[in-house]
Amino acid sequence: MPDLPTPQDAAEAALFSECWDAVLSYADLCTSGSLTANQLATEAFTLGMREVREADFAPQRGSGRRAARLPMIPLLLTAVRNTAAGWEAQGLGHKLDPDLRLWLNSEKATRYTGPPLQRPIALRGLRDMQDADASLLWLAEVEALPLSSVARRLGLDPAAAAQELEQVRALFRDRCHRAHLDSPMDAECRSYARLLDAVTRSSAADTPDDLSRHLATCVQCAEAAACLRLHGGGLPAALAGGVIGWGGLAYLERRRRASEVRLGVGRPVPADNDAGDPREGAGRSKVLRHGLLGAAVLISLVALGVSMMPMGGGSGDDTTAASHDDRQPVADPGSAPPSTADPSPTHTTSGAPSASASAGKPDHGNPDPEPQGTASATASSAPGHRATGSADPSASASATCRASYDLVNQWNDGFQSTVTVSTTRALAGWRVEWSFRDGQKVTQMWDATVSQSGARVSADAADYNQSVSANGSLSFGFLGTWSGKNSAPYAFTLNGESCSLS
Repeated sequence: MPDLPTPQDAAEAALFSECWDAVLSYADLCTSGSLTANQLATEAFTLGMREVREADFAPQRGSGRRAARLPMIPLLLTAVRNTAAGWEAQGLGHKLDPDLRLWLNSEKATRYTGPPLQRPIALRGLRDMQDADASLLWLAEVEALPLSSVARRLGLDPAAAAQELEQVRALFRDRCHRAHLDSPMDAECRSYARLLDAVTRSSAADTPDDLSRHLATCVQCAEAAACLRLHGGGLPAALAGGVIGWGGLAYLERRRRASEVRLGVGRPVPADNDAGDPREGAGRSKVLRHGLLGAAVLISLVALGVSMMPMGGGSGDDTTAASHDDRQPVADPGSAPPSTADPSPTHTTSGAPSASASAGKPDHGNPDPEPQGTASATASSAPGHRATGSADPSASASATCRASYDLVNQWNDGFQSTVTVSTTRALAGWRVEWSFRDGQKVTQMWDATVSQSGARVSADAADYNQSVSANGSLSFGFLGTWSGKNSAPYAFTLNGESCSLS
């Protein structure tokens, strides 16, 4: 199994952390267990990053517009699918999900690697957009990140992000319409092309009966309709299914649940959108069914919605994939790439820290486990292990919070870490503080705002993750520098109250 590529600078290290959890989440869908998920994710991540770097260093042609390429996360997800196909061809298919193996050996899979004009409309439309526009669309629609977070990552004005997203949606529609017209199609499909464009432009337009019957039997035109219809909430499903392929809708559900966890609201309530998405419809039917039995007020409905939150769905292959996944969807992308790091200038690092909040320390009782390494029993400076230790002397036995410090990676003069704090109390805002033992300095932090005075570090909630539910958790990651020794920090507090260590 290859080692993950070494981040070339702090910006690339942060980029690694933003992408790794998405790659691991999809790899977990594609495999039979957490160990093989890590193996598949590592191999695919290395393959995808090599492709990105080669493209970045390739000479530009023409007007300087980059060659058609997917944005970072969907490109890496495609690398997972391609790596899985390579495993199947090499006789390693027994490590993969059985339904994925069936899909890989069907004509459905060949559409994603066959002639460009016969590939899914969403895939072609997204590839034809500028990288910044395509990234905005994917992060907001599929990864389900708050617009403020997306704007921060892409360097956009948060106040104008919503308007920018609407323009990008319209641009995606235009690219998909052009891709549909360029596709080889028979005379019947060609005759419906103009009508299909017209009826998908407005939510008030009725679909004629003959067009409706055609869409029920023509996969190509149905895919085009999903991409062209921006209203109704079906765009995320069209993107995920069209770009990723197998498991697209199950992946979409995982990312939405993970986004809810990052926002600190625990297990999310199914969205009451007006979409025709079967997955969301299934969620509403569950809420209604159990709501009628147990309650007649909104609070009860919300509680039941949380407890009965669907595990993903959709139709076709994705429904089968979601139902087959007996490992449960990953609710939190907080795990980090596996590490082979050694604190020497020539070693290969093992990915990047978590860029999002954690749902808590994973174990077999967690309904949403994320594959990751076994936690260390003692404090350690070795990357890839959770740094633990005896409880802080200042922490009382009845502490309402528990802090976990995870050293994700380290090199000759720097390191990458995540901090996860669980709390028994609901929070409307938070500040986490700790002290370093060996003069370490924090240089960059995500999902929190950092300040440091000597050895004492403070991390304040970002504007999008202020709230944490009772018995929930918060998480953030950072880059730092060290010299001589890199011991785990101590004296963790949450809003001034001492936390025990785990």
